Amino acid sequence: MNLHPDYLLNEVNEPEDIKGMTLQQLQQLATEMRTLVLERDEKIGGHVGSNLGAMELTIALHYVFDSPHDKVIWDVSHQSYAHKMLTGRKLGFLDPDHYEDVTGYTSPEESDHDLFEVGHTSTSIALAVGEAEARDLQDPQSKDDVIAVIGDGSLSGGLAFEGLNNATKVKGNLIIVVNDNEMSIDENQGGLYQGLKDLRASNGQAANNIFTFMGLDYRYVEDGNDLATMIEAFRGVKDVDHPVVLHVHTLKGKGFRPAEEEKMRYHWRSPFDPKTGADLQPAPKETYSGAIIDELERLIEAGTPIAAINAAIPGAFDLKRFEKKYPDRYFDVGIAEQMSVSSAVAMAQAGIRPVLFENSTFLQRAYDQLIHDMALNGEPVVMIVRNGSIKENSATHQGSFDIAYLSSLPNVDYLAPTSVEELISMLDWALTQAENPVIIRQPEQKLLHRPATQDNYDTIDYEIAHQGSEVAIMAVGGFWELGEEVLAQLKSKLNIDATLINPKTVTNIDQQDLHYLQEDHDLVVTLEDGMVAGGFGETISRYYGPTNMKVLNFGSQREFADNVPLDVMYEWYHLTPEQIVDDIERVLHSSL
Repeated sequence: MNLHPDYLLNEVNEPEDIKGMTLQQLQQLATEMRTLVLERDEKIGGHVGSNLGAMELTIALHYVFDSPHDKVIWDVSHQSYAHKMLTGRKLGFLDPDHYEDVTGYTSPEESDHDLFEVGHTSTSIALAVGEAEARDLQDPQSKDDVIAVIGDGSLSGGLAFEGLNNATKVKGNLIIVVNDNEMSIDENQGGLYQGLKDLRASNGQAANNIFTFMGLDYRYVEDGNDLATMIEAFRGVKDVDHPVVLHVHTLKGKGFRPAEEEKMRYHWRSPFDPKTGADLQPAPKETYSGAIIDELERLIEAGTPIAAINAAIPGAFDLKRFEKKYPDRYFDVGIAEQMSVSSAVAMAQAGIRPVLFENSTFLQRAYDQLIHDMALNGEPVVMIVRNGSIKENSATHQGSFDIAYLSSLPNVDYLAPTSVEELISMLDWALTQAENPVIIRQPEQKLLHRPATQDNYDTIDYEIAHQGSEVAIMAVGGFWELGEEVLAQLKSKLNIDATLINPKTVTNIDQQDLHYLQEDHDLVVTLEDGMVAGGFGETISRYYGPTNMKVLNFGSQREFADNVPLDVMYEWYHLTPEQIVDDIERVLHSSL
């Protein structure tokens, strides 16, 4: 169902098809593709502003260069929608029935024009350096260009600096396109962006130039949303025989006024009403993030020396409200998770109580700092982790790994509340204890109210919410309601009155409760909203390994699921109550 049969884009199947177009036709193409981005994002959600701002840049790139012989590597790749439309995937934007066929990020499985599956920031320059070095090793006479496109604040990530530092060593062609739209996800942070501002203000002539300082050739384009200018700029660097930075100034959200004016809100949007801009699914009135901010405000007013730290995603945690009230206590480090962890450790050592807000899928960028700076030093950092969940997102944004990679760290408590009351109880304790780093996994399911059963978590006492026999269900954090559903179905289908347990943590165990379960239980079932490999369930399986207790672990498998609907994944992983009960019955019968 092509909604736009008259669009010029219908005639484009490969980048080669635009090379004979006039400038007027290319401008028409940019207008059409902006419309398609908005229509798609309104229906299924996606990155709005970054793609709207990169239209002319992308069209000019494919007009001048010869992909896939010339290698184009997109940083984050959330600005690659136009690239996808020009490289054989237009149906994923023209036809609503095919919107879900195309991911929001580059994917080699979709097209030879995509070199890598990339959804995280700051990687493109390093990848391009490796690509260029491999080209020169294999064919020193090759004329293929290698182009890295980086933008949306990605230069603040440490890997971008490492890439720039090594780019100067490339002997042949390497083109680094800095798509400077003056924004990250939120506002840019740090001195680097003052330097970029100076370069913009001086039309690229400012003496304070990080790129030339590193030994890179440098060129500046003021109007990156002008097609003729961008075509000329790309022609000027095509086939260059050395590394060069092309610094391009673009407008994030170009062509859609709400996205131009509310750049953070339209960085990524869930489905929205194009007329009003309102989310089609209204935000809940009560949220876990809101409750955390409320509690931090209460504690600050009571004299607790709290600081809030995050890495470029304040909107995910309601932190704009915190910043407005306590600007001196709020630290946004930009896209630099490593910096956020290390600075939090130092703050804690110096007597501040830092609360570090991290996304599960982004926190993995700071794994060395988690081990070496946080866990090894043992300072009482408090961390809130969101998006730790089995999700229907791109393979680049799977939130199912955090339990495995965090629970393996010594000296770290990783707590998993089932309700807002339990979360606040854990937060209050974490901010008073001074022994270890404490991480709290914020549930991703709907907010629950149920009382906390302890207020001191120095040792963990499992909550036996329902005492039964034969089968014990251990439901971790956000999977609490799933545990309740399994409990009910075991009673109705198998006449088993099972025990239901809230473990409260994925790092420590209550050996006393686990020991006594063996007296009148044959099977322990673990439910966790994350990967089974290395997860909480394996901890329980190891405990019962030398015993006769049977253990069933439920969670996601050790794999990347790419844009698979959540209900389908739950079927794959046997995470529906019916499947779990069937698996329990099979295990119990096999032991008879």
